[in-house]
Amino acid sequence: MATAAGAAALERLRAWPGERRVAVGLSGGVDSSLTAALLVQAGWQVEGLTLWLMSGKGACCAEGLVDAAGICEQLAIPHHVVDFRDHFREQIVDFLVEGYADGVTPLPCSRCNRAVKFGPMLAWAEAKRGIGRIATGHYARVRHAEAADPLPVPGEAAGRHQLLRGLDGGKDQSYFLYDLPQEALGRLVFPLGELTKADTRLEAERHGLRTASKPESQDLCLADHHGSMRAFLDAYLPPRQGEIVLGDGTVVGQHDGIEHFTIGQRKGLGVAWSEPLHVVRLDGAMNRVVVAPRREAGRSGCLVGAVNWLSMAPPAGPLEVGVQVRYRSAPEPARLIPLPATDADRAAGRPHRARLEFAEPQFSITPGQAAVFYAGEVLLGGGLIQA
Repeated sequence: MATAAGAAALERLRAWPGERRVAVGLSGGVDSSLTAALLVQAGWQVEGLTLWLMSGKGACCAEGLVDAAGICEQLAIPHHVVDFRDHFREQIVDFLVEGYADGVTPLPCSRCNRAVKFGPMLAWAEAKRGIGRIATGHYARVRHAEAADPLPVPGEAAGRHQLLRGLDGGKDQSYFLYDLPQEALGRLVFPLGELTKADTRLEAERHGLRTASKPESQDLCLADHHGSMRAFLDAYLPPRQGEIVLGDGTVVGQHDGIEHFTIGQRKGLGVAWSEPLHVVRLDGAMNRVVVAPRREAGRSGCLVGAVNWLSMAPPAGPLEVGVQVRYRSAPEPARLIPLPATDADRAAGRPHRARLEFAEPQFSITPGQAAVFYAGEVLLGGGLIQA
């Protein structure tokens, strides 16, 4: 018997307006497996689509391909494997290596969603299979522009699809989806958006899915693939010894590569000091790790570039928002001030910038990571922290 959440998900899928042909992005995990199973049970015409991103072991590679194929066989649906290895290397691996070498801590998942997964997946499904809709196992929700009851936002949102947080606050993945374009958002289906992870496990068991008890990957796919993030970076970047310094330049230790440090880090610095020190800056030009006591590590604001306004149009003036600066962080109240685009912004086709002024100083604001703006459960937009 279906759980209450599973039954509600089926009801929503059965009541879906318009065409019900869909390609399901299958990674071989339980979330995407249940996504496909629910759509099949709801009467949709489903085809599985797995992107081959890397060779060798890893949750998204050999094991994932096998499990995705097994799920498609179990559900009696077609399965397509598309070789995206070169595209993934160019868009994600090279991007990560370059960022870490420069002292930036890149956020690959949102970039991967836009540049590798959703856009290219939609293009492939439409060109090769005549399918114009994609479903995935993300814990997020979409309120399409056709809905009669759009949620209020602090700006113009007429005719826009809205991206909402997943109902399970502990699993909500909207943060990683901030950079999707409107056109792609309008063609997405997230059947698990109103399920908890516990619901998903129970529903997967009810369907007898081979992935029902499969452990969840806890790391970035590249870390899974190489064994750890450090091993991935060591495979691409040579050791570069440098200094660990205080803000005034006082040398307090040595390091073997700034790429092995993150903003806010306290443990593992290898520094003996009179009080605990935290990483506050990675200086790529000088190959230095800058540290300070926690009381000096907070920041009252930051500059955000390459902003993508998703559930509302770019604002004409300042607005109050909730800002999430890390995937697992809580949204913090802040004043967002739009800024004029630079020539570089316009040349890159990402002309929206903003200054964030936080109500309280924030710890661990990290260049390269995303600052994502919310109004309640609606994701308004987001961009990359620059300084």
